[in-house]
Amino acid sequence: MVALSMLGTLKRELGMLDKVAAWLLVRVMVNTVPGFAKTTHVADGFSDLIISLYGKDKGDDARSAIGVQALPLNLPVIVEATVEITC
Repeated sequence: MVALSMLGTLKRELGMLDKVAAWLLVRVMVNTVPGFAKTTHVADGFSDLIISLYGKDKGDDARSAIGVQALPLNLPVIVEATVEITC
């Protein structure tokens, strides 16, 4: 759901998703309990969708996924992405 929301925002702001030249960096924060060690698995869904849409050349980003004790509004996940845009 987060990836679809982000893609929707990019399309609205850029007019078309073809202007995304590359996904450079993705940071995933997971609202979790102490001892949860599978934050990278939570991030996999986001990365898998981006790679399936953009291919490995454009979609395979540097990524981090960390667990945190709390997120704003008690959200389960927050994703921050840095993308390269073409004119």
